[in-house]
Amino acid sequence: MMDVSGVGFPSKVPWKKMSAEELENQYCPSRWVVRLGAEEALRTYSQIGIEATTRARATRKSLLHVPYGDGEGEKVDIYFPDESSEALPFFLFFHGGYWQSGRGIYLCGHSAGAHLAAMMLLADWTKHGVTPNLRGFFLVSGVFDLEPIVYTSQNVALQLTLEDAQRNSPQLKVAQAQPVDPTCRVLVVVGQFDSPEFHRQSWEFYQTLCQGEWKASFEELHDVDHFEIVENLTQKDNVLTQIILKTIFQ
Repeated sequence: MMDVSGVGFPSKVPWKKMSAEELENQYCPSRWVVRLGAEEALRTYSQIGIEATTRARATRKSLLHVPYGDGEGEKVDIYFPDESSEALPFFLFFHGGYWQSGRGIYLCGHSAGAHLAAMMLLADWTKHGVTPNLRGFFLVSGVFDLEPIVYTSQNVALQLTLEDAQRNSPQLKVAQAQPVDPTCRVLVVVGQFDSPEFHRQSWEFYQTLCQGEWKASFEELHDVDHFEIVENLTQKDNVLTQIILKTIFQ
């Protein structure tokens, strides 16, 4: 694995001063869990997701594996409330997994899913002839500058070039983007036990949003790691769950 600490990167960017080993560590969330071992944390995260999905499918009307593109992995599951109404909001969640696994419109994304949600902030909707009613974004423990990923083991599968990373980094482009609706809220969230790089990515993206015309806010959630922050969304009294519901139904 290459050492990224001596290849001429500007010293003002913290991750560019790290060794390849430390950079790999920063972008491996399972190494930062505090209550479980790395493997157990991943198993628990997967199991909670399976159980929550099973409950939702058993108790809610749903449309499963609806294609939104031509690829085998380009499918979405749609769950309906007990009572239908044209006034109900639409909430879309992008799961994480480094892009490999895993009416009023609200987008929520976790980890790499937060990157996908953030990319929607950059869309030029006039090219598509539509103006979506985007009301809110919830970006949870996300990656918004992809350049560091180029130098981690995640890129063995992703095969990102530096040009790819820069072209697909919301951090580099969102300040110039114009909100479809100036009242659209963007909440950037990170867990207390996320790695320092995830903290940096979230805080700097929030600051960049504030430099533009975005109605942005920032939250660090106490006593949760990279996985618990989204696992706890299954709990009605969870802090982030309540923030999301309050934002949608205020």
